[in-house]
Amino acid sequence: MQELIKIDSREMVSQQGITEDLYTRFIAYVDASPKTIQTYTRALRQFFKYTEQQNISNPTREDIIAYRDSLKVDHKPTTVQSYITALRQFSKWLAQEQLYPNFADKLKGAKISKDHKKDYLSGKQVKAVLDDISKEEEIGKRDYAIVAVMVTGGLRAVEIVRANVEDLRTLGDTAVLYIQGKGRDEKTDYVKLPHPVEQALRAYLKGRQGMKGTDPLFTSTSNNNRGGRVTTRTISGLVKGRLVGAGYDSDRLTAHSLRHTAATLNLLNGGSLEETQQLLRHNNINTTMIYVHNMNREKNQSEGRIAGAIF
Repeated sequence: MQELIKIDSREMVSQQGITEDLYTRFIAYVDASPKTIQTYTRALRQFFKYTEQQNISNPTREDIIAYRDSLKVDHKPTTVQSYITALRQFSKWLAQEQLYPNFADKLKGAKISKDHKKDYLSGKQVKAVLDDISKEEEIGKRDYAIVAVMVTGGLRAVEIVRANVEDLRTLGDTAVLYIQGKGRDEKTDYVKLPHPVEQALRAYLKGRQGMKGTDPLFTSTSNNNRGGRVTTRTISGLVKGRLVGAGYDSDRLTAHSLRHTAATLNLLNGGSLEETQQLLRHNNINTTMIYVHNMNREKNQSEGRIAGAIF
């Protein structure tokens, strides 16, 4: 923990008295995950760098607004939002400890579009990707199974990484895979494995010897980590490579596109909004509603009707 929150004291504006000790106390207070701690560290480092450059010793509301606007110049809206969220939390804590006024109270971040930043694939395109992978004998079995599980279950890369052999189970007459979802500490959710997907997964596992239940479901083939657990970076690179290999080379097509594909294909083929929410494990149905909004526009054939009237 101490390693994660280590900050160069020169980057903390000494005039404000906001020391590394205060930052450490703040992190202990929020009881955050390592990933959140890293995000808060980056965000607050950026803020203190700005105040130092601007020679600001006691930041006012106007200073904070100017800082946010400066972030918008060369940072993505999602980054701006993340940095401002961290600053709001830190500012709120300082006020609670009666150390400084809450100078970031109700400060707005950046307006983020509700449209997805990644595209999805059609059913025919997914089949083309899987057909391309199936041409390979050994590593193709693993990659085929990974893509098939992700695209039918709407899985995130981290959920693939966390899966163990023992998480492959049977409920009734259906094969399922228990997963540890985003922000979860246990594997309480599961996705169903359609027969072709289960077959692909079994074919891959059949080639592995001496497996234990706690072994990773998917293992690395790299020289440095052969047989070890795959990483999220591995999954991202693997899926991207397979998409490109099948002819789908776009910055808007990534591993996360498989999750979008699952949601969209489910809705297009008769799945309800509630079923799609359950499939993606969204806590808030408004998150799932984004897919409906995008689909309504895609189904709108206005341009075609107009073209038909003209041409």
